Amino acid sequence: MKELGIGIGWRPEIADAVEALPGVDWVEVVAENVCAGHLPDSLQRLRARGVTVVPHGVSLGLGGADRPDAGRLAALAEKATALGAPLVTEHIAFVRAGGPLTATPLLEAGHLLPVPRTWDALEVLCENVRAAQDALPVPLALENIAALVAWPGEELTEGQFLSELVERTGVRLLIDVANLHTNHVNRGEDPAEALSSLPVEAIAYVHVAGGLERDGVWHDTHAHPVSRPVLDILADLASRVSPPGVLLERDDHFPAPRELAAELSAIRATVTGARPRPLLIGAGARVSGGPMPAPSADGEPRVPAQAPAGATRVPAEAGARTPVPVPAEAGARTPSVPVPAGATRIPAEARARTPSVPVPAGAARVPAEAGARMPAPVPAEAGARTSSVSAPAGTGARSAAPGAAPLPAHATGARSAAPGAAPLPAHAPAVAAPGAAAPSAGAPAAARQRVAVAEAALLSALVAGTPTPEGFDVRRLGVQSRALAAKRADVVAKVAPELPEILGEGYRPAFLAYARNRPMTDGYRHDALDFVEGLLVAGRPEDPDARRRLTAWWKERAGIRPPGPAARLAHRVRTALGKG
Repeated sequence: MKELGIGIGWRPEIADAVEALPGVDWVEVVAENVCAGHLPDSLQRLRARGVTVVPHGVSLGLGGADRPDAGRLAALAEKATALGAPLVTEHIAFVRAGGPLTATPLLEAGHLLPVPRTWDALEVLCENVRAAQDALPVPLALENIAALVAWPGEELTEGQFLSELVERTGVRLLIDVANLHTNHVNRGEDPAEALSSLPVEAIAYVHVAGGLERDGVWHDTHAHPVSRPVLDILADLASRVSPPGVLLERDDHFPAPRELAAELSAIRATVTGARPRPLLIGAGARVSGGPMPAPSADGEPRVPAQAPAGATRVPAEAGARTPVPVPAEAGARTPSVPVPAGATRIPAEARARTPSVPVPAGAARVPAEAGARMPAPVPAEAGARTSSVSAPAGTGARSAAPGAAPLPAHATGARSAAPGAAPLPAHAPAVAAPGAAAPSAGAPAAARQRVAVAEAALLSALVAGTPTPEGFDVRRLGVQSRALAAKRADVVAKVAPELPEILGEGYRPAFLAYARNRPMTDGYRHDALDFVEGLLVAGRPEDPDARRRLTAWWKERAGIRPPGPAARLAHRVRTALGKG
């Protein structure tokens, strides 16, 4: 993996500052904010200076139930080529749900939402990642995201989930230490424990960002200074491995250039000053490394030497640590997990996965003996709550369709079971609880269907006001719902800056009222048009001059006449029927 160094997220608002900042080795740009054929002058100047530019996507939704959109993949590939990027990055998240798989309207989140850490969701994610890898001209790295809510019934820790993802797909990881801190505050997850179980040799680079805590909830705002706990997690990571790159993210409330420079200096000092951990090489050992190498005299980054064959320990006092490559023909890692007293140890080759994702109550379950697609819930039953999918009593497993051809190992991640051994998920702790039943692999189509129903139920509760799915924290879902609406208001204000100008202080409350009843279905630009149409239909704003300007804005962008009396009546009928 290319050594990147210390970088910062390039944003148009700070383009001049980024060009002038000392010690910026590379930049990252939001892929959806640039056009391959018309790169901003600032990015072109940075590239001419030899500064690496990495496109960072936010809209693929690889953790969603649908397969990746070919058009979005082609656009990302084109931008990677235009920027001469050594890799592209995206997120382990879903951003839309519904549609044909659930026979419900397609909804857009407008933000990154967490994927359930289940074997079903892992299988779907891996298949989507492989499709993305096939379409991209450079390696792909995926980022762990921050979450305000936790899925009920999760079957893997974050470290296990990421380890499985890397092993099955070979994808690289973009580790956001600010997101680890967010999940620590909001979900009680231990950052050190997550780092201990990560396949650190797969890290492409690291994100660092600021946030703030409000009412016991940490908000990953990217609009505040980096906090001490986040830097401490960065130091912990850097004590385990030498990250190829570390990048500061800032998306709003941009400070003076000197403050950005100070944050970059603090990040560099944290990484280079991290105390090395002893490196144990052997069965079951995780790979550790050292501080980011400083540039050599000629300005080129130093590439760590390979670990000597047969080395067993790198003393902490030995200075820089050497990341150890995983043999290409192996790729497997053995987690060092203690076996609880009374538990049965399961051979690694006997492990499989247990799919389980909640579905709405009342929706038809997938029969264990069928593995067929799940009938979608009827949209009218919007009040249905979700419940966990259950396997046959006493087994905890779903069996494949009779006579169905077995899936290839690379597609399912399953391994052959040792004679008489109960299978467990690959690279989950090789331990079975006393008396636990043996799970088996489910059909990919059924897994994708279960994930689709579960994600649609959650997103509908967040953006369309349907009841909270069973097992979720109602209060936290309320916090997430309000955060999504606020995010929509902020982005629409950037996409259509004329709207806050025309509406003044009335913009935000008007948009939030609109967002409570109108989920986003087709991106932010259409969201802005729908918002303005709703205002005009309602005869707002009351100020004649503001309404005239808003009408002119809408006509120019919609390309049709503003809504008259008939259109207003039709709009009200559609809204009453739930089709608006």
